[in-house]
Amino acid sequence: MMPGAFFDLDAGVYLARDAARGPWSPDHCHAGPVAGAIARSVEDAAGAPRRLVRLTIDLMRPVPMAGFQVAVEMTRAGKRLATAQAVVQGLDGKTAATASAMLITPAPPVDLPGLISDAPHPDAASEGRFLTDARLHDRPFLGDFVQVRFPPGETDAPGPTRLWMRTPALVAGEDPSPFQRLCPIADCGNAIGRNGEVDRFTFLNTDLTIVCHRASRSDWLLSDARAHWHTDGIGLAEARISDEHGPVATALQSLIVSRVGN
Repeated sequence: MMPGAFFDLDAGVYLARDAARGPWSPDHCHAGPVAGAIARSVEDAAGAPRRLVRLTIDLMRPVPMAGFQVAVEMTRAGKRLATAQAVVQGLDGKTAATASAMLITPAPPVDLPGLISDAPHPDAASEGRFLTDARLHDRPFLGDFVQVRFPPGETDAPGPTRLWMRTPALVAGEDPSPFQRLCPIADCGNAIGRNGEVDRFTFLNTDLTIVCHRASRSDWLLSDARAHWHTDGIGLAEARISDEHGPVATALQSLIVSRVGN
C-alpha cells in the first residue's frame, strides 16, 4: 500500500499509523519508523547545513503505537562536527529508547578519489512482497505498506538477501530527508537476511546503528543483508544500503535469537 505515512504529528507527539506497527506485537512500533522519527528530531534540533551521518539507538523497551515523544539535547555544536543525545518516551513517561547521533557540516565539493561500484537499478528487479506472513499477530504492519522488488536471482527465502524497498513518508504531509528515508529499511536487515522463518524463530534487535556516508538520491533503496546467529542466542544483522548510484549507508543490529516456544 503506497503512498501514506508512518506517523501523524500532533503537538510534538508521534502518533503511529498501521504502517508503523512491528511484527512482534500489535501494540508496538517497528523500530525502523521510530528511528526515522529520532532522525527527524535530531535534524530539526541541529539545523542546516549539518548532515546526520551516524545514529545509534538502544531499544530499552517496545515503543507504543499509542504515541511517543522525542527529546533531543545537542551535546556539541562545533564548526564541522556536532553531536546529540535523544530520548524516546511513551505517553506514560517511560523511556523506550535512547540514542546518540553525530552530524558533520559538508565542505565545498573537491575532486577526491573514491570507490567505483556497479549499482543495480530497481527497474531491472521483479515486484515482490515483503515477508507479509512474518508477524506474530493479525493486524496490518510495516510489511503491508512497503513496495518491494527483488534483483534477478533473489527471493524472500532465508539467508543473505538483496531487495529493493520503497517506504511511505515518515510524517503525513512531509517529505522525509535522505537519512529519515533510509531508517525503515535499515531496521529490516534482521528480517531480510534472517536464517530461519518467524514461525520457528524470533530475532529481535536490541539496538540499531546507521552510518550514512552519502545522502541518497532515490526513494528506492537496496538492502544487501545477512545475519549471524549463534548457539548462545546472540546474533548480528548487517546490511549495506544503496541507491541506484551506489552505496549510501551501513546498518548493524545486535540480536537476541531464540526458537519459538523456548
